Amino acid sequence: MSHGARSEGPRTDGPVPPGRHAVVVGGGLAGTTAALALADAGVRVTLLEGRPRLGGLAFSFRRGELTVDNGQHVYLRCCTAYRWFLDRIGGADLAPLQDRLDVPVVDADRPEGRRLGRLRRDPLPVPLHLGRSLAAYPHLSLADRARVGRAALALKGLDLTDPALDEKDFGSWLAGHGQSPRAVEALWDLVGVATLNAVAGDSSLALAAMVFKTGLLSDPGAADIGWARVPLGDLHDRLAREALDSAGVRTEVRTRVTSVRSEADGNWTVETPGETIQADAVVLAVPQREAHDLLPAGALDHPERLLDIGTAPILNVHVVYDRKVLARPFFAALGTPVQWVFDRTDASGLRRGQYLALSQSVAQDDIDAPVAALRERYLPELERLLPHTRDARVEDFFVTRERTATFAPAPGVGRLRPGARTKAPGLYLAGAWTATGWPATMESAVRSGVGAADAALGALGRPRPRHLFAFEEAA
Repeated sequence: MSHGARSEGPRTDGPVPPGRHAVVVGGGLAGTTAALALADAGVRVTLLEGRPRLGGLAFSFRRGELTVDNGQHVYLRCCTAYRWFLDRIGGADLAPLQDRLDVPVVDADRPEGRRLGRLRRDPLPVPLHLGRSLAAYPHLSLADRARVGRAALALKGLDLTDPALDEKDFGSWLAGHGQSPRAVEALWDLVGVATLNAVAGDSSLALAAMVFKTGLLSDPGAADIGWARVPLGDLHDRLAREALDSAGVRTEVRTRVTSVRSEADGNWTVETPGETIQADAVVLAVPQREAHDLLPAGALDHPERLLDIGTAPILNVHVVYDRKVLARPFFAALGTPVQWVFDRTDASGLRRGQYLALSQSVAQDDIDAPVAALRERYLPELERLLPHTRDARVEDFFVTRERTATFAPAPGVGRLRPGARTKAPGLYLAGAWTATGWPATMESAVRSGVGAADAALGALGRPRPRHLFAFEEAA
């Protein structure tokens, strides 16, 4: 059932105590989730966002007649919290999942006609669901395919609650379990770079194991891919704002919070350039550096650790051709700087030709390169990968850059990520960078918002909304 933007009063299972007010700072997925969850429990909520829109780093903008996503975002069937969020705002039908995992993988170094491989699942139990696909995967040798299976079983046996995993890097673990550089490139990094925004050698074993165990080794359908068939702004801004409005949340954009402080009576004061707001609870759902600057003294034992959480960039290359050059909705690539290519034609509103978006994670080498240099780098690569581009005319070429797109999932990052609760009663943290157990994904952001709201509701004496943890039952 879609909750959409309908409101029938607080969605609680018990009596609702009288008037409490919470301020949520930040209107990305974490903040929007926290605001909806609090409002559903009968809390009066004010949501403050400095940008002119909601959605955080998953947003859209206009470029001429096109509606452009700043970057390609996908989710998996195992992302039960983000799926709950889509349902809550009435957007699930606009971002459907594949019926069954199917990832075309093109190797530019192989002869034309022999470049395509596929990673897809069969309707069989784990791990047999991927057995036939890996056995036929042409981008690995027979020996590599056998060793991949053994490594997957070893990965399945890791205990994700073991803190020692966070201190190790995934690349060393893979090498120690017989994975060749080719296997890392053609399989482990193919998935890991897109989900972690880091290569295996730079990734925490804990986060990498979580991704692969949850996505590929938990349930046969866990890794089925979903993505928005409409601009992200339609989901994370328009529908989210309608849901917030219907839930009674006061939402203010273009509103920068300058300070957050606790008062002697236990209440909180939130300052903006034009208003002073009193609250019983505050959720800081902003990036870690901004949270650090707003935290009052004593809220965390080691606030400087927030500044030690590194960041990693993502570059998106956008190309509009005068004709159709790609027949499938997306593919991944090997043997080329190109990583993942998505067809965004329909979602953007393009009426003629085809619009492709290249999602480039781990983009440290390209993130500050001039557009002309990126054009010279990527257009010839697309001609290698897609023969039909050779006769097509490029109508538009542009890039979007997110220099701090994600936190860096480096070994040791786990001890730097704080939980939802702070040492200041009534102050809570949310954001994909907090201690959700997930890498910096939309799923992590929504989970953090749920966690912060749940902690705040307990302190405010509010019953938990009956639908709030429904996604855990589906996990």
